[in-house]
Amino acid sequence: MAVSIFPMVCPKIDPAPIFELFRGNYATELLTAAVVHFHLFEEISTDQVGSETLRTKLGFEKRAWNVLITGLKASGLLLENKGKLCLSEISKSTLLKDSRHSIAAYIGLSAQAPGVLEMVNRLRVSTPIHADKPDVGAAFIFREGLDSAMDKTESAMNLTLSLAGRAMNVAPVLAEKLPLSGDKTILDVGAGSGLYSIALLEKNEGCKAILWDGAEVLKVADQFVRQAGLASRVKNISGDMFADPVPMGVDVVLLSNILHDWDEPECIRLINKLVQALPKNGLLLVHDVFLNDELDGPLEIALYSAALFSLTEGRAYSKKEYQAWLNEAGMTLVKVIPTLAHCGVMVFSK
Repeated sequence: MAVSIFPMVCPKIDPAPIFELFRGNYATELLTAAVVHFHLFEEISTDQVGSETLRTKLGFEKRAWNVLITGLKASGLLLENKGKLCLSEISKSTLLKDSRHSIAAYIGLSAQAPGVLEMVNRLRVSTPIHADKPDVGAAFIFREGLDSAMDKTESAMNLTLSLAGRAMNVAPVLAEKLPLSGDKTILDVGAGSGLYSIALLEKNEGCKAILWDGAEVLKVADQFVRQAGLASRVKNISGDMFADPVPMGVDVVLLSNILHDWDEPECIRLINKLVQALPKNGLLLVHDVFLNDELDGPLEIALYSAALFSLTEGRAYSKKEYQAWLNEAGMTLVKVIPTLAHCGVMVFSK
């Protein structure tokens, strides 16, 4: 007999260690790419080098450079001070090809591994895997004009259900830690499976939700909503969050694991658009993972950022970056609450 998943309940164990194991390959790929393919440590050698100067010299786009350098700093291999990069002691000792105790050639054993070669290519072109293949489409992201797996029935269902596993763990924790008083309407932007809204509605009986996503994705969400017995409190609106008007009459905007799919200009544009649709005292919730403000870790988020970089047009961001964008849009940070699986929610008020 299948286990009923509704009502949603908080898990007894945080699955964060499993996610860390699952994303561990990105450490190998970033390290090998830096040592063997880009000769990054040789470029820096023992002198301090301006990060922007080196990025320009090596021909990296800003997003790709951020992902690579953040990963290496989080791994303890690079140091940065006021925009200047230098090698850590372990890098000086082991990653320069002419050092006495160099293991650069040993790392080179993975130089032609498929994952490494794919990461090298992603860093060079700074676009998601399969974004240029109409028959496949970029995974996890949907936008007009972009070939997206989320616009194809079978792949949209498979990808949405795959992400639902994490949501089933994290969503009830978010709802438990963030009660919403009063009769509020939640706009779940890029709602995916809808499980975050379902968890919030189960905890807050006066609330309703609007799920806003691509039509194929909402087919999956609708099944979960009906299983949860919440169809009377949920409205599905299919559309493109970048191209279409924001649904009106909302009190709370939820961006759960959405902004990390997009590059900085798109994030800022979307935030400003959403904030304009909120009433005074309306809330905007950024539920995501967060890099350190110095963009030097933690390692598990830096590796997740590499995964996001490969599969989407985005990366992981810091709380400092999110706060700057939201402050500029007219929002004030109220609090930050950790949830589960490395995630937390930044609560902003208009």
